[in-house]
Amino acid sequence: MRRADRLLALCALAALSACRVTPPQPQPEPPSIPPPPPQVEKIPDAVPRPEPRSRHGNPPFYEVYGKRYHVLASSDGYFERGVASWYGKDFHGGNTSNGEKYDMYSMTAAHKTLPLPAYVQVTNLKNGKSVVVRVNDRGPFVANRLIDLSYSAAAKLGMLREGTTLVEVRSLDAAGSAPALPPRPDELYVQAGAFSEESNANRLVERLRAAGIGVAFVRRDAVNGKPIYRVRVGPVPSVAEFDRVVQDLRGVGIADARLAVD
Repeated sequence: MRRADRLLALCALAALSACRVTPPQPQPEPPSIPPPPPQVEKIPDAVPRPEPRSRHGNPPFYEVYGKRYHVLASSDGYFERGVASWYGKDFHGGNTSNGEKYDMYSMTAAHKTLPLPAYVQVTNLKNGKSVVVRVNDRGPFVANRLIDLSYSAAAKLGMLREGTTLVEVRSLDAAGSAPALPPRPDELYVQAGAFSEESNANRLVERLRAAGIGVAFVRRDAVNGKPIYRVRVGPVPSVAEFDRVVQDLRGVGIADARLAVD
């Protein structure tokens, strides 16, 4: 996956300045790619362990397709839901963003903002299967994708055929602590906004309903003892429905919608 050369190798010494990089492009297929293991599902997960931050692939921020991404200072407490994709033979044997060789049969992943390396547990919200992967690359820079998995990780999650699926991504410490059980697919929603004033949330719901965007409603929560009103749309039990709702929201000026995480 020659992403280091195309994405972040030039960012290694970027310090506090922005880095404009060339978007990833598939490379010609290597002359020889070993066949997949006969039982991919038995490939062991990555084992979280303390590792120093990579010298490459961790600039303060970088830009792809005109969008700026800020690399997180730490993976501690990271938790997000979104769409996973996978990448394979077009990138096999190339360099990852932290300078390692990409092996489509190892348990690795690419992420836009997590520090390299990082360990995360990825759960397929469609079937409940989970894997632990080591994040050593940048991407994916397509649509609303959250994480790009290796061939083996995607196979173990049961998503090779579809190519994408809704997932939950949660960081793990060196002990590999397990997360809580994921929600059912019918409990997944897109968050269109969050407000401290209920009237503002209600106005957004009225706006979304007038535009014919799904089933919009307000959920009342509390953060640090103060009320917060979250505008949700859904449920969105599939990638196709998630993409459709997000595209509809962009059409009415909401560009930061995401899969709700609580």
